[in-house]
Amino acid sequence: MNSINLSEPFSLPNGQSIKNRLFKSAMSEQLADKQHNPTAGLVTLYQRWAKGGIGLAITGNVMVDRRALGEPKNVVLDEKSDLARFRAWAKAGKQSGTQIWMQLNHPGKQIPKFLCDEPVAPSAISLGRGLEKGFNTPRELSETEIYDIINKFALSAKLSKQAGFTGVQIHGAHGYLVSQFLSARHNQRQDKWGGSLENRLRFVVDVYQAIRHEVGDDFPVGIKLNSADFMKGGFTEEESMQVVQALSANGIDLIEISGGTYESPSMMGSKDKPVKASTVKREAYFLDYMEKVRKLVDTPLVVTGGFRTAPAMNEALSTSVTDFIGLARTMAVDPDFPNKLIDNPDYGMPLIAPTTGKPALDKMAMVGLVWYEHQMWRIAAGKNADPHLSALGVVVKTMLSAGWHAFKKRRV
Repeated sequence: MNSINLSEPFSLPNGQSIKNRLFKSAMSEQLADKQHNPTAGLVTLYQRWAKGGIGLAITGNVMVDRRALGEPKNVVLDEKSDLARFRAWAKAGKQSGTQIWMQLNHPGKQIPKFLCDEPVAPSAISLGRGLEKGFNTPRELSETEIYDIINKFALSAKLSKQAGFTGVQIHGAHGYLVSQFLSARHNQRQDKWGGSLENRLRFVVDVYQAIRHEVGDDFPVGIKLNSADFMKGGFTEEESMQVVQALSANGIDLIEISGGTYESPSMMGSKDKPVKASTVKREAYFLDYMEKVRKLVDTPLVVTGGFRTAPAMNEALSTSVTDFIGLARTMAVDPDFPNKLIDNPDYGMPLIAPTTGKPALDKMAMVGLVWYEHQMWRIAAGKNADPHLSALGVVVKTMLSAGWHAFKKRRV
């Protein structure tokens, strides 16, 4: 045990300093314009979060290929992007000494049918558990296409640095393309990109190395990685730890741990894998995993999922199993949550579970996602979040603006 607390700064191995131990994990904002550039709302939202005291903010997933969108209003950063719009976003996110890293992503086959007729993936394998109804069967990537996507990640990272972002994070979790390559369930290739774990992790290592080549050693590069997919035949905890070790050996700057996929969104618990009582008490879903990882690597770590109170956060830091506390939905409800946590060592926020009062409608309309999305939209419009926002009203507004397409399975 040690005396580390939320307000203490942290220096990454490359010398970059982060002002405190609070980390805003990525949430999908759905705030791009028709050309997939950042809107003024994104600038307002990240300026508000920066002023709220967060040490490091990770953007919602920015796509590296405008032909492959996970959601209709995803931001894309490529050679066609308006860099001036990205510079404004980065400038806003750096206020108050905050760092802002761009999360880079390719959805692979996790593209709803209404957005793409023929998605691509490591192998031509459909999503399961009923999701094949909303997602088309992917085409297997050729090796040339694999290298093209690796280069797209590198280009987006290079452009993010030019725009003034202070780092990037590779999205390697939640069943998107990097995660698909890592999973034996979804990657059944017979070439150097599939089969053994050594081959399956080649894609993410090559993505990292290509990014590093473009941005240099002083620019932070992190990754969000699943602790496991919680699927039979999928990415296991043991494999995850081996990937962590491989990326650590390659010099990655920061590793955030999450878990689950569209097929098995186990991060919040399920009938198949309920959240343990000890996990509920500690508030963090992945601390048991982090304790094992900490024995293997010295790379800075972030655990995201479940934290609600300052005492639990400080206790997690004091054990040294994590270096940062990942926050997400609490930031959508109260952008000042970090400042309040630092100012009051007993402060906490209960989890808000929005409901229409009709469980079937909640599930169909994905109320647990879109309610928080609407809170971010309120902040982006210059308003305050509303903890009493009507869940039924959110469903109606979403229906009127986008129809039922808005409720297609999008993001874990």
